Amino acid sequence: MQRTELARLIDHTLLTPQATSADVAALAAEAGELGVYAICVSPSQLPVAAPTGVQVATVVGFPSGAVKPGVKAAEAARAVADGAAEVDMVINLALVKEGRLDELTREIAGVRAEVPAPAVLKVIIESAALDDAEIVAACRCAEEAGADFVKTSTGFHPAGGASVEAVRLMHETVGGRLGIKASGGIRSLETAEAMVADGATRLGMSASAAVLDEAGLF
Repeated sequence: MQRTELARLIDHTLLTPQATSADVAALAAEAGELGVYAICVSPSQLPVAAPTGVQVATVVGFPSGAVKPGVKAAEAARAVADGAAEVDMVINLALVKEGRLDELTREIAGVRAEVPAPAVLKVIIESAALDDAEIVAACRCAEEAGADFVKTSTGFHPAGGASVEAVRLMHETVGGRLGIKASGGIRSLETAEAMVADGATRLGMSASAAVLDEAGLF
């Protein structure tokens, strides 16, 4: 992929708990230099002054997803009020594991209601912690609830991050209707390109600069 094309797929991410306001300001400045699509920061760091053309994304229910649905919805509403154009929510994995899919759909729909278009809602399903049938089920719930994207991972789960197999399955399930965001462990151009080849339409990365350096000048 050309460097500029790849850059426009990237959410340049800083979600470490110890990140300071100065770190976030540096991330935003670097995002402008790199030409990425968005920055993704913790909700406590909002509002953020992003460069022209760079969207601001944040996370809710992060990183475990194990909070009450109303808490996630309230967190999402505050994030939008604080200037987030995109919200990446973590699902309650227990709802998938226990087959409580109607509850999962309602949880996502509750957040969607607080993230009205044109704001974008991405649903983090933590794919490495799910089997194939659970990945498919979670993606279908996200689609039914009106999400814009499904996303592989937080990058914080001990089961791991994104895999091309998960991205492919997510694409087979909702691709063409929902975006697919691969995130978690993407640290090389080879990995980034593999994710895109298998259906990713957005990439969450903290190693954006290094990956784009691999991609060259254009």
